[in-house]
Amino acid sequence: MKSVDGVVKIVRELPAEVAAGKPAVVRVPNRVAEEFIVKNIEPIFRTKNYLRLAIIFPSISLRQMEKKNTDLDATSCLAMFGSLELKPEIQEVANAMVDRLRTLSRKSDGKFVAVDLRVEVLEKGCKEIGGKEKKTCYSAQEVGDFLKKAGFDGDTTIYLTQTWWHDSLNTLKEVFPKTYTKDDIIPADKKGKFLRSGSGELERALDFQICSQGDVFVLPFLAFSMEMLLGKELHLVEPR
Repeated sequence: MKSVDGVVKIVRELPAEVAAGKPAVVRVPNRVAEEFIVKNIEPIFRTKNYLRLAIIFPSISLRQMEKKNTDLDATSCLAMFGSLELKPEIQEVANAMVDRLRTLSRKSDGKFVAVDLRVEVLEKGCKEIGGKEKKTCYSAQEVGDFLKKAGFDGDTTIYLTQTWWHDSLNTLKEVFPKTYTKDDIIPADKKGKFLRSGSGELERALDFQICSQGDVFVLPFLAFSMEMLLGKELHLVEPR
C-alpha cells in the first residue's frame, strides 16, 4: 500500500470506536463518475462515517467517461492498480514462471507474448454479434494466424493462460513451438497447491502477474482481465 502514501490514508486495523459499529454497505458500479460519488456515497459517509463499498461490474466497458476529472481518474487508477500486491509466496511463484519464460526466450532477448487463451471459453463457441459478423472470440489457430501476420516468427515464446495442455491448442504450437501453459513452466513443487487445488483465484493471480510482465498481451475474447491489465500498465507508465 506504499504506492498510495500521501494520497489515501490506509490503516491495518480499524480504530476501536469504528470497529464497534456496523458499516453501511453501499453498492457501487465500476468506473462511476464524480457526480455519482457526490450524490450517492458522500451523504451516507457524512452520516455514518463508516462505509463498506461493494464494487459491482454490471458490464465490461473501456469507453471513456464524458466528463473527465484528472485528479479523480489518477487517484482511482493508483488505488486500483498501483496498490495491487500479491502475497509473497504467490509473487515468488509468478516471478519464477516469468524467469522461466525469459530463459526460454533467449533468442528474442528474453521477450515473450502473453495470450489470454482458455479452452473452456473457446468451447462455448465464438459467437457472432448481430449481422455484422463481429466475432466475440478467436480460436488457437486464428490467434496463430494473427501473430504471423503481425510479424512474429516461429521462435517466439508464447504464454497461454490455459492451465493444462489441450489438443485444440496443437494448431498454435505447430506454428509457434515455444507455446506454454502454466503446467509447463510452474515449479514442479508448486503444482499441487497452485494447479491441482482447484483454486481458480490462485491461477488467475498468476495469470494477471505473468501477463502484466509480458512484452505483448493478446486477448482473443472480451474479458475484464483486459481492463485490469491496461489499468496496471497505464499506472506503470504514467508519470508520478
